[in-house]
Amino acid sequence: MFASGLLLTLLAAGCGVRPSAVITGRPPISGPAQGTWVYLLAQGELVLVLRPVNADPSPAAALSLLAAGPQENERAQGFTSEVPAGLDPVTVTAGADRSGDLTVRTNIAAQALSAHAADQIICTTVAAAAQVSAANTATTVTIVGSDGARGPRACPIR
Repeated sequence: MFASGLLLTLLAAGCGVRPSAVITGRPPISGPAQGTWVYLLAQGELVLVLRPVNADPSPAAALSLLAAGPQENERAQGFTSEVPAGLDPVTVTAGADRSGDLTVRTNIAAQALSAHAADQIICTTVAAAAQVSAANTATTVTIVGSDGARGPRACPIR
């Protein structure tokens, strides 16, 4: 009985943290992200990176940034890319066979792309299309190159 009374007293006393006034912080960030999203690699894994550029956020523009490779600060953080520099120029169009799907056309060989390079292209295309229009529900991307088509394939990152 004594033990339960002592426990009740300790619980009623609280944990020793004294009350304070309301602590306010900065206002929350609002509005769209300022930049273009690209997928780079970090230790062999896809990572979404925001490029702080005042450029056209279209999928074709995002793929041009991706083809340029990681920037100096990104390389210093360990980011890499397997996307060949020859990817650019590209065009991105809505697929003719299924609503919402996208087709990336380039002059490089699509079949010769590594699995990571294809995933970087696919995920960057889907992210950029969503950034341009919240109504864009593209789920798969087909990469068409000089040696034919690769895909359609969805981004493995959800």
